[in-house]
Amino acid sequence: MIGLISATAAGATARDRLASAWPDRTRVYEGPVADAVRRAFTECEELVCFLATGAVVRLVAPLLVGKTTDAGVVCVDEAARYAVPVLGGHGGGANDLARAVGEVLGAEPVVTTATDAVGIAGLDTLGFPAEGAVAAVTRALLDSEPVALTAEVPWPLPPLPVAERGAYAVRVTDRAVEPGEREVLLRPPSLVVGVGASRGAPEEEVLGLVADALREAGLSARSVAELATVDAKAGEPGIVRAAERLGVPVVTYSAEELAAVAVPNPSGAPLAAVGTPSVAEAAALVRGGELLVPKRKSERADGTPAMATCAVVRRPGRGRLAVVGLGPGARDLLTPRAKAELQRASVLVGLDQYVDQIRDLLRPGTRILESGLGAEEERARTAVAEARRGHAVALIGSGDAGVYAMASPALAEASEDIDVVGVPGVTAALAAAAILGAPLGHDHVSISLSDLHTPWEVIERRVQAAAAADIVVTFYNPRSRGRDWQLPKALAILAGHRAPGTPVGVVRNASRPDESARLTTLGALDPATVDMMTVVTVGNTATREIAGRMVTPRGYRWQENTPEVAR
Repeated sequence: MIGLISATAAGATARDRLASAWPDRTRVYEGPVADAVRRAFTECEELVCFLATGAVVRLVAPLLVGKTTDAGVVCVDEAARYAVPVLGGHGGGANDLARAVGEVLGAEPVVTTATDAVGIAGLDTLGFPAEGAVAAVTRALLDSEPVALTAEVPWPLPPLPVAERGAYAVRVTDRAVEPGEREVLLRPPSLVVGVGASRGAPEEEVLGLVADALREAGLSARSVAELATVDAKAGEPGIVRAAERLGVPVVTYSAEELAAVAVPNPSGAPLAAVGTPSVAEAAALVRGGELLVPKRKSERADGTPAMATCAVVRRPGRGRLAVVGLGPGARDLLTPRAKAELQRASVLVGLDQYVDQIRDLLRPGTRILESGLGAEEERARTAVAEARRGHAVALIGSGDAGVYAMASPALAEASEDIDVVGVPGVTAALAAAAILGAPLGHDHVSISLSDLHTPWEVIERRVQAAAAADIVVTFYNPRSRGRDWQLPKALAILAGHRAPGTPVGVVRNASRPDESARLTTLGALDPATVDMMTVVTVGNTATREIAGRMVTPRGYRWQENTPEVAR
């Protein structure tokens, strides 16, 4: 929850705008400001104070406990011009909150955290524990000193400016080791502990068994991601409370799912009790991984039968492939989600000219794999291969990556062993339509006239079908030096069903600095004026030019009431 505090009418106005934008995330604190700040600081994870920075510093200073527990605090000035994180920039989320406040209020976020300022991912903000010389290694990264990265467990990380060797080190490990003097240990959530327990098994017995298993295997409890068990034990108090003390969730599976998992140590006891020959091992292995600790039983001091079993599996991090649409070219048409994925990826794969468009947005340490025109399948294979190695990968394309772009070849290569995320973008047809007016106001279709991947016979059938159905058509890849006859042929097919005066919009380099657009007609369009950087939109029988804009009505009845001047 985000606490909102203001002292003046102007502050209250900005406060209320934020509360309206985030009704489920915010709580307004009224009353004397000092009391409101104290209450919000103890009751909320984050605060936005519409107060002077100095006043907020004095108010929260006596409330501070520690970097990992204090709330994140953002100050917004009286005119809502600036959003300033004053506490908890990383750990408290204040830097991200300042940016989010800025988007709502139009304020400029003033972020002074060094890593954020230069675009380096903070070692303590990666979503899992960081141990050791975090400040010293971070300073080395900021000073461009060589920092070596060792990944004992493959895990997708954001880009870091690391080297093969260095006096400082970052080590990704789930082993129970101590960090060196100039080393940071990153603890990925790579360990799954499968747990079985008899009814009434004590919490201490379950917790002690897990601790012993991890210690004897040389594994860190800070890398435990979950306790896994059969769904019949979902509410078993000993398991639930042990998970709470470890700070991890309890994940359950049906007996049928667990019975299908091959395990080294099946038993008749759980089969009779819950319907599967294995609980601990099967629950740990059901989603794959390496069995590090086979099933073991708890030991009771009084010699009575054990009431708990456990097994430990290492489940390496899955590689992540984000297929990102960059939009038509203008920076303000690049979505915030696309920008976030570009900065999250440690490996970027793309066409060289598209890489150049967003190179300045990439974080230091991003590995760039770029290639020239005509290598779409190769880029897709490269991106998938990098994701399979455990990296966070962004595969970029112009417009929307799912429209005549990289999503299709990438997903054809990808399998279930990696996570795939699609990031939509503004495709050329939509960018051009916005420039022309509203040509896509009714049913429409996009057709690529390139026969490099599709036989012309197939393309021609599709154009004929669109013509016969009276659908607005946007042509992608309309004409190149080596393909100069396809567009005239397609226009001739449409002319067999539509009048010569049918409006046609021609947009070149939509949203880019050299953008050009013009309206013409089906009968007047000269195909020689069109190239591969152009999209051509041909209206249907209802499309009209109105006040210099191309408009397709939402319904055909509209024609009956259209003023004569518009016709």
